Amino acid sequence: QVQLVESVVGLVQAGGSLRLSCAASGLTFSDYAMGWVRLAPGNEREFVAAISRGGSTSYADSVKGRFTIARDNARNTVYLRMNKVKPEDTAVYYCAATAMAYGVVMLPRSYDYWGQGTQVTVSS
Repeated sequence: QVQLVESVVGLVQAGGSLRLSCAASGLTFSDYAMGWVRLAPGNEREFVAAISRGGSTSYADSVKGRFTIARDNARNTVYLRMNKVKPEDTAVYYCAATAMAYGVVMLPRSYDYWGQGTQVTVSS
C-alpha cells in the first residue's frame, strides 16, 4: 500500500522560509516521478513543482526562483524548500507520485498517489 506523508518545518511569515517533506512508503521510490500540488480556497489544484526519476525538475512560474524541489532516494523522501514566501503561497500542499512517467509530471491529474496534504499559511 502506497503512502505519502507530508510534514512541514519552519515559521511562515512573509519573506521567510519553509521546508516541506514527503515520506513515501509501499513503493520503489526511485521508480516514481514526484511532485507538489497546492490547493487554495476557491481555486483549482495548482501544480507547484515536479522532479523526475532522474532528478530533472520543473516549476510553476509563480514559484520559480523561490522554491526548490529535491529528492533523496535513500530516504524515500521528496522535499520542497520554499524561500521568500508570500501570502499568496497560502494553501494546502499535497505530495504526489506516479510511476507512469520518466520525465517531470506537471499535470495534477496525471499523478496516481497523493498525500493527505499539509496546510501552509503565510502571514503578511
